[in-house]
Amino acid sequence: MTEGRDDRGVAQTGSNARKVFIKTYGCQMNVYDSQRMGDALGSDGYQPTETMEDADLILLNTCHIREKAAEKIYSELGRIRLLKAERANEGRELRVGVAGCVAQAEGHEIIARAPAVDLVIGPQTYHRLPQALAKVARGERVVDIDHAVEDKFDHLPASQAGQIRGRGVAAFLTVQEGCDKFCTFCVVPYTRGAEVSRPLAQILEEARRLVAAGVREITLLGQNVNAWESSDAQGRAIGLGGLVRQLAEIPNLLRLRYTTSHPRDMDDALIAAHRDLPALMPYLHLPVQSGSDRILKAMNRRHTAADYLRLLDRIRAARPDIALSGDFIVGFPGETDADFEDTLTLIREVGYASAFSFKYSPRPGTPGATMEGHVDEGVKDERLQHLQALLRDQQAAFARAQVGRRMPVLIEKHGRHPGQMIGRSPFLIPVVLPASAGAIGAVAEVRIESVRPNSLMAEGAEAMPEAMRLRA
Repeated sequence: MTEGRDDRGVAQTGSNARKVFIKTYGCQMNVYDSQRMGDALGSDGYQPTETMEDADLILLNTCHIREKAAEKIYSELGRIRLLKAERANEGRELRVGVAGCVAQAEGHEIIARAPAVDLVIGPQTYHRLPQALAKVARGERVVDIDHAVEDKFDHLPASQAGQIRGRGVAAFLTVQEGCDKFCTFCVVPYTRGAEVSRPLAQILEEARRLVAAGVREITLLGQNVNAWESSDAQGRAIGLGGLVRQLAEIPNLLRLRYTTSHPRDMDDALIAAHRDLPALMPYLHLPVQSGSDRILKAMNRRHTAADYLRLLDRIRAARPDIALSGDFIVGFPGETDADFEDTLTLIREVGYASAFSFKYSPRPGTPGATMEGHVDEGVKDERLQHLQALLRDQQAAFARAQVGRRMPVLIEKHGRHPGQMIGRSPFLIPVVLPASAGAIGAVAEVRIESVRPNSLMAEGAEAMPEAMRLRA
């Protein structure tokens, strides 16, 4: 039987156990935060549910990076309000919370605009969820968004073994939060705060728990992950390069990745780790945003296009097979046709295996929002389509170049069809492979035989009926 607690800490069992539905928006760090919110609530007697209609508590873990993020959350809250009213008519209670970066940015305005919301909690304070919900049970509407009060990393809820085992073969692990770079387009310094690094010992402890529960690949997360720093057991300063070296020594941890990095914090020690550590995958997400020095300066990126290209030369010298990913913003205030062409030139020179690209959209409170020279939306659309076509061509070319190669694939799950498994290549591309290649959690050495729009097909993977192949 499942077990929970009522608001006085009294154990509940069976069908009376409370259930929580967490909807996650945005980045991988929000995925990790949602898992840790589930950990905190699990210790308070809540069980996860996959359906909103089945929940006693609904949490929206929000992202503020995309355009109109807040409006989308208010629209979702409007639908939840109707569900809450239905519950009330049935004499049942439904509690509603908003967490994450929109919660941090909007704060008390959410409480004012959305009567259905009982709780607003920021990304640095979700470890206090049980205490906040106890206040809600006493009739309060709670806003807890003060990330300056304490260091969240000192108070993260401990993951229970059963909860970790539900996370699969690959897992995220947050090691750093916040950013001190203050790019003029970005809200992260305002919603996540200043850069904070999680202590080395704490990271190693969680990594070992993950591996003991069956995780074989860990992706280290941070808004500016390669700014991570701590001290080792001897009190010596250590950066991300040193951290991945220590993680690579954990038995049965087969693969390591990290995201997202800033070019200015890519140091020699981290580049050397890419050279020396087989567990550190040959894939690097290193955003540049623009290929125009004039726009990079306006963005406060504090590097030039030439700086970025020289850095990539050093990285490729250390790890020649590395696959590169990037971020691009088109239509930043003041961007001319010539500036945009500089971005296309940089993309052609680099050759990306994958990338993310967006139209610039102003974020309230950021310097970019008040800059002159905002670009017409039609021009942004046209530029984005042109840029994405070039990136798609590069991504397709990279995938085609894998045909005929042998590579290790970490098997993550069963495929859609009998006899299929799905894994990940070292370059983060999904690979469809035959079930005979191995079990979930194993690394299979396979030969890539063909390319699908969003995946690679390993030799023998298409051994299925013709009708199934046509539907695949």
